[in-house]
Formats: sequence, C-alpha cells, structure tokens
Amino acid sequence: MAVRTTGRHAGDTKLRILDAAETLFIECGYEALSMRQITSRAEVNLAAVNYHFGHKESLIHSMLSRRLDRLNEERLKLLDRFDVMLGARLTCEHVLGAMFIPALRLSRDPRVGGKAFLRLLGRAYTDPSAFIRDFLNAHYESVAMRFFDAFQRALPHLPREELGWRLHFAIGALSGVLAGTDTDRLIAEFSQGKSMNDLQLIARLASLMVAALKAPLPDGTQLAAFAAVLGDATDDDGADRTFASAQRDSSGEAAARAVACDT
Repeated sequence: MAVRTTGRHAGDTKLRILDAAETLFIECGYEALSMRQITSRAEVNLAAVNYHFGHKESLIHSMLSRRLDRLNEERLKLLDRFDVMLGARLTCEHVLGAMFIPALRLSRDPRVGGKAFLRLLGRAYTDPSAFIRDFLNAHYESVAMRFFDAFQRALPHLPREELGWRLHFAIGALSGVLAGTDTDRLIAEFSQGKSMNDLQLIARLASLMVAALKAPLPDGTQLAAFAAVLGDATDDDGADRTFASAQRDSSGEAAARAVACDT
C-alpha cells in the first residue's frame, strides 16, 4: 500500500524518497530493504538519496522520525492531560487510551500516512533487526519510561519486572497484528459489518489488555502444576529444572528493558 503525502509538489524528490522507503519498509522490513528498491520506487537515482540522506541508515531514521515523533508527542500530551485530570485515580484504561487514541487519529489523516500508518507502527515495533530496535530505544526511551511509570501507578500491586513482561507480550501481540493486516478489513470482519467508531475500538482493545495486565500472579501451586505437566515430556531432573526455571522467570528480570521499545 503506497503512502501518499498531500500538499506537496509532485517533483519533491526528498518526500518521494521518504514515501518510497516507508512503503517498502512496511512491505518487507528493514533487512530486506535495499537502496535499489527505494530508488526504483521513488523514480530517482542513488545520487539523489545520497544527497538528501547520505546512507540507508540515515534515510530510515528520517522515515521513522517523521511519523513517530508526532505520534509520541500526541501520546504524551494526552497522558499529561489525564494526569492533571485524574492524579491518583489514573487507570490502565486511561494509559492505554493515551497510547492508542493518537495512533488511530493519525491513521485517519492522509497527510501523515493515512491507513498505512498503523501498519508502519506495527512493523516498526516487530521488526527483528537490531538497527530498528536500537533506534527506537535511543530516540523514544523517555516516552517508554513515562508510560511504564504510568502503568505502574495504575497497577501498584504488580512487581516492576512482572509488569514489564506483561506489557511486552500484550503490546508485542498487538503490534504483530497491525504489521500484517488491513486493519479496517479486520475490524469489519470482527464487528460483522456493524459500524465501530474509535471509542468503541479502543474500549475493546482496552478490555482485553487490561484483563491481561490485571491477571493474578501465578502462585507456587500453579507453577508446580505446569512443571508437572512439562515434566511428562522429560526426565525427573528435567522437570525439576523446569520448575526452578519457572520460579526464576516469574520475576521477569529482563522485561523492564525489553518493554522500552514496545511502548
């Protein structure tokens, strides 16, 4: 799906290059994206790309920043507004709303990507390349931590590491759906042809994600039950190791770092 940016001259080479890079990134991801593909799609030569961006990495930085910078600015504005209005009464629903409402609004605006915007967002947060992960971590770490802290205030009973794991899985699953799906068609299928506005969509997403975030922590009995089931496929020592591993993993020590690029 080609991304069109209105309000520009057809001969604007720099924007044609950015549009081409965005479309191809959505379709195939960073590692499979070549300069030859970009120049062909944009109908420019390599010298034009080098003149405006220097190299592929700088081009992809610019391509992501022109969408994600505004998205995260809008997210922070809405979260700040909820903080002022609610203070200690801030809920998971409000934090999720601050994350997703701006994304839906931007996806309705053809000047900033239109329908392809959500797919770009999904692709960016599921792309396996270290280059993309490093870019997101470096440029949006403060935004990620701002939202993480807001979730922690809304869910004070969850250990920080456990919250990290839950956000990592929940947001990662949603990003995977966005990356590979025509979102409007998917919504139409699940709503069985009934109209669904942004508020209804956000409410449905929130109900699922809040349930996952608020699920009770597994206790020793549950861990032992899982260990016993998994142990049927291994020897006794394997079952013991599985149980010990499950106990360690329940703390989720690495999750707080991993969630930084998901939010």
